[in-house]
Amino acid sequence: MSKNLLNKVWDLHKVATLPSGQDQLLIGLHLIHEVTSPQAFQMIKERDLPVLYPSRTFATVDHIVPTKKQYIRPYADIQAEAMTKQLEQNTKNFGIEFFSVNTDYQGIVHVIGPELGLTQPGMTIACGDSHTSTHGAFGAIAFGVGTTQIRDILATQCIALSKPKVRKIVVHGELLPYVYAKDIILKIIADLTVKGGIGYAYEYSGKAIESLSMEGRMTVCNMSIEGGARVGYVNPDQTTFDYLRNRKYGPSEENFQTAVDYWNTIKSESDADYDDVYELNAGDLEPMVTWGTNPGQGVQVSHPIPIVNSLKKSEQDVARRSLEHMDFKEGEYMLGKKIDVAFVGSCTNSRISDLREAANIIKGNKVAPHVHAIAVPGSKQVAKQAEKEGLDQVFNDAGFEWRGAGCSMCLAMNPDKLKGRQLCASSSNRNFVGRQGSKTGRTVLMSPAMVSLAAINGEITDIRKVMHA
Repeated sequence: MSKNLLNKVWDLHKVATLPSGQDQLLIGLHLIHEVTSPQAFQMIKERDLPVLYPSRTFATVDHIVPTKKQYIRPYADIQAEAMTKQLEQNTKNFGIEFFSVNTDYQGIVHVIGPELGLTQPGMTIACGDSHTSTHGAFGAIAFGVGTTQIRDILATQCIALSKPKVRKIVVHGELLPYVYAKDIILKIIADLTVKGGIGYAYEYSGKAIESLSMEGRMTVCNMSIEGGARVGYVNPDQTTFDYLRNRKYGPSEENFQTAVDYWNTIKSESDADYDDVYELNAGDLEPMVTWGTNPGQGVQVSHPIPIVNSLKKSEQDVARRSLEHMDFKEGEYMLGKKIDVAFVGSCTNSRISDLREAANIIKGNKVAPHVHAIAVPGSKQVAKQAEKEGLDQVFNDAGFEWRGAGCSMCLAMNPDKLKGRQLCASSSNRNFVGRQGSKTGRTVLMSPAMVSLAAINGEITDIRKVMHA
């Protein structure tokens, strides 16, 4: 029977089927950071176990590391300093490569994996972070894991998993100007809901997906988990191969064609079977903005917030609570909503193409006087490229703060936090209550370009009307 990519890669990595019915799966690449790994290392120490394959694990600091004064130690945050010290010691003790802030390769784990060529098609990839689905953009099966599973991978290089079903998501046509990958995935989640992907892997396909850069594909796959799908992937193609050529940890030039030949074999076959299919026309898509407190509560920018009673009954109570928290009303529009903070960054949208788009919008303009705006590159390599192109100066001249690499305000495990009831236009992936550091703070998700325009105007604005004027 013909197979899709998930089945092919899964079968290649399956060691055995366990009595529980789950499969024992070999993990090809394990990525760790400072927040979810300390307890896992402690567990294997207590059992006097080694890390079985240290060469398959790579570490960085991203979640809790400050984006200002990164080199000044100890960090002001006692917990951040303690977690960083533990990661430094654990990687040293077990012989794991660690990209610290003193190296050229530190950054958000889901940014540095691809840019270093660690992420490759046909791999199984795990990390103690839910947005590990990002790496599926390369045709890998990548997923977030918990602390006990991190322990299992360190000790055995395997974990027990149940194979998901596969939903094929077909995005037809072409995106219109100023509509981005972020808008595609926000629309998919709005349509299928935040629980619609539970038990599924999402295979993204269609002309609009194939036309995206690798960075756009990473944005789409990154937010698969926000729709309930633990895994999201795109079949590898020439765009993938071109991206991976000459990467630090990728195949050498002499072995590159051999790698490509293999990568081509793991693609979904044209007559592959799927458990479900969802289709979307990219040409009908507008910029998306969220109005609520989960990523599925989003609308196209010219559309009103839905009337609560028009939603499924299972969603109505959540919608009412979300509107109450956000201080929005059903039937009104997001256009014109005043913002207090603008954040360009996160593992979803902090790559060089994201920064270029944002800089293109703000160049020659100034951030509104009442808005606090920050731009945070996803890695030191991204920052280096941005600074080479003068993007840092564009942000600074406009009134943004240009920061060091890290997760920053996406999850506020660091000094970058909202205060009180501030409303933030954010290019990140989650708008949960308290996510950005204030229990009463409010987050509106959108593309980096839309965030930048909101920063300039001081309110949510339809980018198409401004740029086409």
